[in-house]
Amino acid sequence: MLRHHHKVLLVGDGAVGSSFAFSLLQTTQEVDELVIVDLKKDKATGESLDLQDITPLTSPVNIHAGDYSDATDADVVVITAGVPRKPGETRLDLVNKNAKILSTIVTPIVESGFSGIFVVSSNPVDILTTLTQKLSGFPKHRVIGTGTSLDTARLDVLLSEKLDLPVNEIDAFILGEHGDTSFGAFDEATVNGKPLKEVANLTDQDYAALEKAVKARGSEIINGKGATFYGVAKYLAYIVRAIIENRNVMLPVSAPLTGQYGIKDLYLGLPAIINRTGIERVVDYDFSEAELKKLTLSATKMKEVLDNVEL
Repeated sequence: MLRHHHKVLLVGDGAVGSSFAFSLLQTTQEVDELVIVDLKKDKATGESLDLQDITPLTSPVNIHAGDYSDATDADVVVITAGVPRKPGETRLDLVNKNAKILSTIVTPIVESGFSGIFVVSSNPVDILTTLTQKLSGFPKHRVIGTGTSLDTARLDVLLSEKLDLPVNEIDAFILGEHGDTSFGAFDEATVNGKPLKEVANLTDQDYAALEKAVKARGSEIINGKGATFYGVAKYLAYIVRAIIENRNVMLPVSAPLTGQYGIKDLYLGLPAIINRTGIERVVDYDFSEAELKKLTLSATKMKEVLDNVEL
């Protein structure tokens, strides 16, 4: 029985896109073809040649530059293209710039006959994931954003430092907007399977400080090195691998709300099961009353932005 030919098309060969491609090739042997699309075609070609050099130590992959028509038979299209955040800017400051760029990407990809899954990491990711679904007309489960997966990683790192424990013993989510209205779901967080609030002597001030530190971490990295890309690229690769390998992983991604928690027609960072169908389901979460208010605030803020997006 012949194995399905797995093809990924990457749109945007900036720091995030190139880091994603490098990570993907190192973490799965199930991708047979990787196509890189960028406005700077010479850069996409150079990137392809550079990545080909690692294939003797990874797996045989057909890596080449291309264009949107190459999406015709792709399993996944990954969108990292867009204007990056500058020091002092919020992710929402980018919305109209990157929404316009997004519209020039999604339409020709859909016109190519693409019938796979969109994965979006461009910021503001919840807004752009919502717009990708609207522009494409795709079923909502076939459009995914990186959501609060990166924020969650940052929280786990900060908690591990505070509790002096290995990071893989921490299981705590940041949910809601990938941005200023995100919040820590500390009531449900665990350490080695035990409730965080039972095993750690942390105060409300400690939790508030952790949330603040998570939100500030991106700006801290940007001020230091100009951009953030390793973390989000790794989670992008993890999501694409889950799709290609049908792995049924749970991650807090930009997931579609269709009435849950009184919210609809919007993507927000929530735990979801990801496999070859895309988002197999959004996980029902037992939010406390305080957490539900924070989720509602995130939704309200996102809808205010969406109502004013100029495509």
